[in-house]
Amino acid sequence: MKQLSSRFQGSNLRARALRSSVLTVGGFGAAQVFRLASNLILTRLLFPEAFGMMALVLVFIQGLYQFSDVGVGPAIMQSKRGDDPRFLNTAWTIQAGRGVLLWLAACALSYPMALFYDEPQLMQLLPVAALTLIIQGVNPTRLMLANRNLQLGRATMIDVVTQLSGIISAVVLAYLTQSVWSLVLSSIVSALVQLVLYWKYLEGERERFEWEREAAHELINFGKWIFLSTVAGFLFSQSDKMLLGKFLPLDQFGVYNIGFFLASFPLLLGVSVTHKLLIPLYRERPPKESAANFAALRKMRFVVSGGLLCGVWCLALIGVPLVELMYDSRYQNAGAIVVIIACMQMPQIIVLTYDQAALAAGDSRRFFVLAASRAIIMLGAMYVALQLFGLVGALFSIGVAMLAIYPIVVWLARHMGAWDPMHDAVFAVIGGFMIAIALWVNWGSVVQLAALNSG
Repeated sequence: MKQLSSRFQGSNLRARALRSSVLTVGGFGAAQVFRLASNLILTRLLFPEAFGMMALVLVFIQGLYQFSDVGVGPAIMQSKRGDDPRFLNTAWTIQAGRGVLLWLAACALSYPMALFYDEPQLMQLLPVAALTLIIQGVNPTRLMLANRNLQLGRATMIDVVTQLSGIISAVVLAYLTQSVWSLVLSSIVSALVQLVLYWKYLEGERERFEWEREAAHELINFGKWIFLSTVAGFLFSQSDKMLLGKFLPLDQFGVYNIGFFLASFPLLLGVSVTHKLLIPLYRERPPKESAANFAALRKMRFVVSGGLLCGVWCLALIGVPLVELMYDSRYQNAGAIVVIIACMQMPQIIVLTYDQAALAAGDSRRFFVLAASRAIIMLGAMYVALQLFGLVGALFSIGVAMLAIYPIVVWLARHMGAWDPMHDAVFAVIGGFMIAIALWVNWGSVVQLAALNSG
């Protein structure tokens, strides 16, 4: 026990990485428990159409946010000037101005979005929901500094409190209003709480408006590829919601989002851990530099992939009875959706630890190539499958697309010296075995979902 605790102490890279990993996993776990509890309450207070409408709102807000991302966070984490106050002030100035512009864009685009999805209520919901973009724009860069230095204690606690405040406000407002407005207004409450706590409790100098030409040039030069990458990343990660939100009735789309919500826990955890830890790890221990660095990253990669695959497999096995236990009859079709999505996320989990190597090395161009390829392949595969085979075909296309993307992932990982073919082969076999068993156990529910959708 003493030997184990000693590994968490000190300021060396391993100790900081271990502490950050535990904090990230713990904070994520607490947040997901809160989210699940609130989801169970909200599905009884609201109706499936409310969740479908809110999903459309979130897709729009996230799209605006990512379509204008200039990579301030990754730039701070990888830059040699990442601790320089003038560099941070310039980054914060860019970020704050962007938030205001995004809100104005949301106001202008709310009417076209309402027409496209044939949902007039979006005209009122989108400008109000987009206020969160102004609030997030003035979040301090001290958060990114904490990520850069793997000092995530206070940031994790603030995120948990923020999540809890949003959930409590959503439940109270849902009880009082019985409308989708409860979900929109609670997102503003949580953004305000987060802003206040970040400014009050994160250590470091307070930001102020400043424009240093050299810092701006570095941020914009690095960010031009990040901007394009985040556009592609949005299209990749939100392709299902963009397409299904258009093709499915709003109540069925709401049920789909409940299934996605449950199935995505392990993948979201993996994304959270890798995004917070891997840029600092790759930056301080490049895998190309020595065999020891590569071996250390391999050990980390096996632990992360193994844990996430076990988690997503459990959800794939019990998805149907889990939904039947927790939700009422309006949401029962979400069970088969949980099963398929959990299975189809396994290929993505296996390669989850590669793409951050490019950002750590400052190679945002190659990162963009990967992101753009993923977006094109995923959108194309899902659109074709949706047209030919309906909802179930679109869900299975997620896994097919990830297999098609794999050679591009290898191209990037090899250039950075990060590709580990033994890791990929081992978990490909394990993942294939897991998928076969989960689908065999739940095949009846999958067929039922396919028949319902085709009818």
